[in-house]
Amino acid sequence: MAKANANGIQIEYDTFGERSSPPLLLIIGWATQMIGWDEQLCKEWARKGFYVVRFDNRDIGLSTKMEEAGAPDLMAAIKAGRKGEKVDAPYTFDHMADDTVGLLDALEIDKAHLCGFSMGGVIAQTIAIRYPSRVRSMTLVSATTAPTAIRALMMLEGEAWVKRENPELPRMRPEIAAVSFAPPPEEREAYLDHAVKVYRAIAGPGFPFDEVWHRNMADHSYDRSFYPPGAIRQAVAHIAHGNQKPALASVTVPTLIIHGADDLMFPVECGKDIAQAIPGAKLMIIEGMGHDMPHGSAWPRIVEAVVAHARKADDL
Repeated sequence: MAKANANGIQIEYDTFGERSSPPLLLIIGWATQMIGWDEQLCKEWARKGFYVVRFDNRDIGLSTKMEEAGAPDLMAAIKAGRKGEKVDAPYTFDHMADDTVGLLDALEIDKAHLCGFSMGGVIAQTIAIRYPSRVRSMTLVSATTAPTAIRALMMLEGEAWVKRENPELPRMRPEIAAVSFAPPPEEREAYLDHAVKVYRAIAGPGFPFDEVWHRNMADHSYDRSFYPPGAIRQAVAHIAHGNQKPALASVTVPTLIIHGADDLMFPVECGKDIAQAIPGAKLMIIEGMGHDMPHGSAWPRIVEAVVAHARKADDL
């Protein structure tokens, strides 16, 4: 693993495959380190002929922690979002998109295939809107046009709706919000139990839940960088971002949406919403998949779908 100077900060990244192969840039989701893109999954894409890059978003893992921003006032952000007012965010998804393009610059990659999961999918959309010339194709896994963090947090507060979100989309299930946004314990074993509980809650019913794999992933993440303040600041970035569906009408890059039929965090309607918003986008719904990429069992379908989509885009 290595660090790159990008957009005024340092981004921790890792690569797989030959530098001369078409680049596939993986963008991970909220409060998740780049190791969420499992090493074996990355190696599989590399074996398929891609130069695979995974990285830690700002404020997570081994990339720059935005400590000088301090602890944001989450409730103030929620109240501002509720009223449709400007949210006082330490940074936004625009900044995170700039970070990502800065990483491409540091790696001397002119254009890349993007694959974003969850929040990473929203960041990928932001890149396609702001930097269309840097994108060869885009795959969005378990993503949405309007981050639902604010709705989930408001549900926990007993609120009903919010104007800056896309009102066409269903809400996150209350029990999922309660588990996902619970503060993680600081003690190691308690944290691992908490992480497995979250993973299990958002997993779909159609694939075996590999508790050992998930616990090992949580264990590795805890040792690598346990940093809850970054997750809070990323949540505020969610709230500040709002609904970008109208801007997606301008996106012309070849786009594939992969979504679980049983996603309780970003329901399948979120994937359908993106497909309607981006001209020519293709939608692939995986029955039984939740807000995850089931370890091993769903990987072959996802790997092949991304590969086929990227190759077709390169042939255009």
